Amino acid sequence: MKQEILVKVEHMNKRFGSTVALKDVSIEVCSGRVLGLIGENGSGKSTVTSIIAGMQNADSGTMTYHDKEWKPGSMLYSLEHGIGMIVQETGTVPGITVAENIFLGETKFFKSFGEKHKWGPVKRKLLNQKAQEALDAIGASHIRAEQMTANLDLQERKLIEIARIMNKHPEVLVVDETTTALSQKGREIIYNIMEQMKKENKAVVFISHDLEEIMEKCDALTVLRDGNIIVTFDKSEFDEDKIKSSMIGRQLEGDYYRSDYDGSCEDEVVLEMKDVNLTGKLIDFNLQLHKGEILGIGGLSHCGMHTLGKVMFGNKKPESGEIRIKGKKLKNEADAMKHMVGYVAKDRDTESLCLNASIKDNIAVGGLDQFTTGGFLIFPWNEKKYVQKQVETLSIKCAGINQYVSALSGGNKQKVVFGKWIGRGSDVLILDCPTRGVDIGVKQAMYQLMYQMKKEGKSIVIISEELTELIGMSDRLMIMKDGKIMHEFPRSESLSEADAIQYMI
Repeated sequence: MKQEILVKVEHMNKRFGSTVALKDVSIEVCSGRVLGLIGENGSGKSTVTSIIAGMQNADSGTMTYHDKEWKPGSMLYSLEHGIGMIVQETGTVPGITVAENIFLGETKFFKSFGEKHKWGPVKRKLLNQKAQEALDAIGASHIRAEQMTANLDLQERKLIEIARIMNKHPEVLVVDETTTALSQKGREIIYNIMEQMKKENKAVVFISHDLEEIMEKCDALTVLRDGNIIVTFDKSEFDEDKIKSSMIGRQLEGDYYRSDYDGSCEDEVVLEMKDVNLTGKLIDFNLQLHKGEILGIGGLSHCGMHTLGKVMFGNKKPESGEIRIKGKKLKNEADAMKHMVGYVAKDRDTESLCLNASIKDNIAVGGLDQFTTGGFLIFPWNEKKYVQKQVETLSIKCAGINQYVSALSGGNKQKVVFGKWIGRGSDVLILDCPTRGVDIGVKQAMYQLMYQMKKEGKSIVIISEELTELIGMSDRLMIMKDGKIMHEFPRSESLSEADAIQYMI
């Protein structure tokens, strides 16, 4: 099929206050291929695609779609005219059904009294039927249209969003960091959609921090850095080292994962679970975490490991059994914090952060006892100093500590979450998918930070669907399936992903 330029961006500029998000960016999105966008957090990837998709406006520059001026006023307008975007974080409304989310803003077309007037009660059966067809079409039949969205996990909510976008049959699809929120089954759904769109001579713009994934799935790859286009590689030119160095403008220094294979730790048990049960999630679960240990927990998405993190932190109460922190029985989250336990949730935007609050407020909430009197009187200077230290230590890119977290890139949001717990000096960190949606430079910094904390005698639980991450960082790796530990591996140079996968399936 003949390729044509569907979307053309020329000399686009965008600023957020004093921060330059895009600087003279020009991109062509062509039919019949997948264009990858890659770069460090804050490089401008999501900014340029969100402008194409109508989420926000550029300060200057031009766009064309099918050689006609393109100035979308909203994402809904873009989608109705053939450009859809699946955003990085959740794009669903929790308090309504799956069907209502898929046809968000369109339930008027399912009214009972007349096609012309669109009034009367909603034809619920027809709404559910059409929504189920949309879910079935992308391969998400396990999600039922009549379910309440709030009862579904992050991955399932993301699949609802995908169904909503694909139900409009877009000609151009932007996939922004979506695969990081999905299990392998969910990723296969995205990959199949991308492949089908190529066959239909449509276009995909694919944003991902997974270099292996993006090199495999993309036909061309554009690298952004600090709001600038650095280089575009054709598939024949893909080279991992060249792409990495063009992303960060330097060679990565130091180790990425740990270089040692010493899995030793102290004998002291800092967190223990005894015969813990939670229906459908954890079955007679036993676990010990030692001082100075990095314990990895891996498995398929629904094996129970994400629930495990919540139970460890006192966020979910088990039906039987007990959790002890430093020998004391855990009662709830407040109790966990009192015993210097921190928790980074997988769904950071809804569980770990307050997006409509500042960086200062999000970090400071974890350390109130360090700059208040009796928990009531806040000393502003001490609070500012406390927060500024975390911003500098973690190299959080921001306009200032009063900037809203919602304006940050995914990696910088994650740094804010880390700052909340590291600032208060947490002895135990429970990390659920800690590097989801962050670039290789930030990942390396996080891994080095975890290893440094281990050497300081702190204890870390890493829950992840990325086996390379778990094998690269853990002193001990537990593989879960159906709410149980299936196998345990000590740290070893010979441990491979294949060794672990056989206990996951």
